[in-house]
Amino acid sequence: MKPPAAERVAAVSAAAAAAVPTVVEWTRRIAEVAAPTGDEGERSAFVRSLFAEAGLPPTVDDLGDVVATLPGRAHGGDAPAVLLAAHLDTVFARETPLPIAVNGTKLHGPGVGDNSVGIAAVLAIPSVLRAAGEAPPVDVLLTGNVGEEGLGNLRGIRAVMDAHPRIGAVVAVEGHNLGRVTHVAVGSKRLRITATGPGGHSWGDFGRPSALHALAKLIAELDGITLPWSPKTTLNVGMVEGGISVNSIAPTASCLVDLRSVEAASLARLAEKVDRVVAGSGRDGVSFATEILGERPAGEAPLDSTVVRVATGVLGALGVETAFDASSTDANVALARGVPAVCIGLTSGGNVHREDEYIDTEPLATGLAQLALLALELGDGLADGTLRRS
Repeated sequence: MKPPAAERVAAVSAAAAAAVPTVVEWTRRIAEVAAPTGDEGERSAFVRSLFAEAGLPPTVDDLGDVVATLPGRAHGGDAPAVLLAAHLDTVFARETPLPIAVNGTKLHGPGVGDNSVGIAAVLAIPSVLRAAGEAPPVDVLLTGNVGEEGLGNLRGIRAVMDAHPRIGAVVAVEGHNLGRVTHVAVGSKRLRITATGPGGHSWGDFGRPSALHALAKLIAELDGITLPWSPKTTLNVGMVEGGISVNSIAPTASCLVDLRSVEAASLARLAEKVDRVVAGSGRDGVSFATEILGERPAGEAPLDSTVVRVATGVLGALGVETAFDASSTDANVALARGVPAVCIGLTSGGNVHREDEYIDTEPLATGLAQLALLALELGDGLADGTLRRS
């Protein structure tokens, strides 16, 4: 793939720079609306109203995914489409204070970069392309989707892609890490393992098995599983809870386990090992049960694939060096289905997933231009057949 034409880069960059104040204001307003994973309805409704104000009345599915269509020269029917996907949800509980503030060239507040600015940038793409005098070659679907964080299990992007089978390329949009091109999807499997025993009094019933003690032994066995460095594969016990008091033999205890790998086969092998450990631990009056809380597929767009070369070429044309990355994002679903996809960042910042999160507003012009150029260049590839499903 050739890099984008200099004339296109100049026109889009100028239009993106002019749109930054609007994007910052939209980011602030979006971030002020609470959207914990699983409870995104209020933000979904607000984003729907912003799309409608922009002249692109969206559809909203039962989950709360908001999808608007920017018509391309090849419109509707079986013509392929580019999807620009920014997730609505945040890691913060509904009661978290949301004091969003602009301080010079920084925007501060919970979720401003992950992912309010991503949603705002997607909202701005129609006006940026219009100001640049560009019409997308194919339809561009613009979405704010639910369920990307935590145990959301990517349910939003799954539903969007199920509802729009003509999607031929996906750009997952995140606020932080301008220059990052995530082309490897880290797969994961999240489990709750629960131990159940008879319980009793710590003194009077001493000798009875404790669910907590048994779970601790199980966790130690899980920690002893040998994991490969390549492909990178990990196991983490992130939460443990159980028991009823300090002087009681715990009748129940549970832990949350996160399994990850960049390779689907390696993830499956690890999951089988965990199952064997659990199956061998139910003894002496304590039983174990495993509940699957979420599964995210692994996948990869090779470095020499068209979608990665387009993303790299766009960044190069904007004077930004590419940093290739593996992560768990909305792009996982597309990559696992053989749809060309990457995840990109829009600006710099810090303190992600913290209440003192911030983003830098000056690099937004470059990040927004990147997103608009990707919509055009990937659309060109879908239109001329150089960009295809694997």
